[in-house]
Parts: sequence; structure tokens; C-alpha cells
Amino acid sequence: MPQQNNSFAKRIAVMDLGTNTFHLLIAEGSPTDFKIIHHQTEAVKIGEGGINKGIIQQAAFTRGIKTMQDFKKQIDGAGASEVRAIATSALRNAANGNDFIAEVEAKAGIQIEIINGEQEAAFIYEGIKASGALTDENALIIDIGGGSVEFIIGNNKEVLWKQSFEIGAARLMDKFHKTDPIPVISIKAMTAYLNQQLADLFIAAMQYKPTVLIGSSGAFESFAEVIELEKGKAFDIKKTKSYEFDTDDLLELIERLIKSTHAKRASTKGIIPVRVDMIVTASLVTIYIMQKLGLVDVSMSTYSLKEGVLAGMLG
Repeated sequence: MPQQNNSFAKRIAVMDLGTNTFHLLIAEGSPTDFKIIHHQTEAVKIGEGGINKGIIQQAAFTRGIKTMQDFKKQIDGAGASEVRAIATSALRNAANGNDFIAEVEAKAGIQIEIINGEQEAAFIYEGIKASGALTDENALIIDIGGGSVEFIIGNNKEVLWKQSFEIGAARLMDKFHKTDPIPVISIKAMTAYLNQQLADLFIAAMQYKPTVLIGSSGAFESFAEVIELEKGKAFDIKKTKSYEFDTDDLLELIERLIKSTHAKRASTKGIIPVRVDMIVTASLVTIYIMQKLGLVDVSMSTYSLKEGVLAGMLG
């Protein structure tokens, strides 16, 4: 049998085209131990102004095309041999999503795959698994995107249940967070809405009894960063795979964020600009799930969909 030449490691590019951010990850290595060559996050906000209307507005459309052209330059420059671009909720539900896909292919030479919520949840699980955050205990993984929220119940061996819900932070913000700080009446309306939308999750939680909550990247990275920076600790999210929250610290921060103004959040170190407003509805979803399911053991993984896709490609 001829020996494989491993001096040329397979270099792979994965793009996660979310409702708020487009991510590009170029890496090489093995599924659990890969070296990141390039990681770029752009606040495209493809859902801005149109998320609940099911349309990509012109300004967002243009930002998206420009970002994809830039990603193409980075991919070619890094010499990636395999490329995947995965689109989720916003493009999945936009009437002009296919126009965007066609224009990206024409102008950037990148083919976009639209995946459904089930596939999205499966990739997120693989990403969390690759980060080493799962144990043999049943965990509830939550990935709060701009367009959708994925819930997965599983452990380090298998997925027991998974579902995607179109209740992302941008959608909830558009529906409930119209004045700042968010009024109590809006919080009550949002809670009633979540009670109604998440019935399937509560049935699954009763069956599989998760004991820990794992937040996948996004707002959970901001929670961790704010907590650590306020303690005066040096914290580099890029060098962190997973993080365990002190429950009191997390609850205190969430309460503060819910009551905060835009200006206060914008001046808080650790919250990136694209999350300044959406972190309010993300905080409300987080505390809602913690209280509803009695989950006090909370951790965060910086790995998510793109690392799950990458793990599959490297494997």
C-alpha cells in the first residue's frame, strides 16, 4: 500500500453565513486538533431591517456580497483546497435568498449551501463535541443565532434530541425590544411567546433530563469576556475553547444587561458592536431557559457550527 504524503496537510475553508455575522475559518490538521490559519468575523447583519419580513434589504445584500468577495481573496491567498459555505436562518427564509446565492457565485465564485435547522443543530453538536466541552452527563446545548436558536440534548457519545426554532435574537429584538431599556411589559410578552414556541423543548427536557447548559459561542462569549475583564483578568477569547461560568456572576451580569441602555452596553468592554443590542434578547432567552429547566451549571464553548463542519471535513 503506498504511503500517504503527510507533508501537505489538507487546508480547508469553512464559512458560516449567519443572520448577524459571516465567519470565515481556514484551518488544517485533525478534527480535534487543528491549526487555525485564518479566522475572520464580519458584522454583515444580513437580517437587518428585514428579518421578520423574510427579505434581505439592499444595504445588507451589498454588504454580504462585498464580504464574500473578500473571503474569496483570503481563501485563495491561504491556498485552501476544500471550501464550504453554509447559510442558515436568514438566507433560508428570505424571498431573495436565492438571488443572493446566485450573485455570490457570479461575483465571488463561491457556492453557498443552505442547510435546514436539523442539519444546523447536528453541525453545532459536532462543534461542541470537538471542543471537549461534553461529558457523559446529558447536556442541553443552546446556540442563540440572530435568526434561529438551536437546542440539542446530548452527551459526548450521542445526540438524544435536537431542534431548531425560528426565535433568534434579531427576530426577538424586532418583535419585543423596541424601546431601550426593554420594558417589563415587553419581557412578559416575550416570556409568554417563548412558553408557546418552546413546548417541544420542555417535553424533550422532561424525557432526557439534562443537568448542564452549554452555550455555543455568540452571546455566551460576550458573557464570559465581560465577567473576566471586570475581574481585571486578561482574557483572550481566541485562545479559549471552553469556559465554566460562576452562576452568581452570570445571573448578576444578565440582570444588568437586561436593565441596561444602549450607551451602557456599548461602553462595556467585552461586548462586540454587533452584539450590543441583541445581547438583551439573548440574555432573556438564557435566563428563561436556566429558570424554566432549573439549570444552574452553565458553561460556554467557543466552538460552534463552523468547527462542526470543519471537523467533518478534516475527518
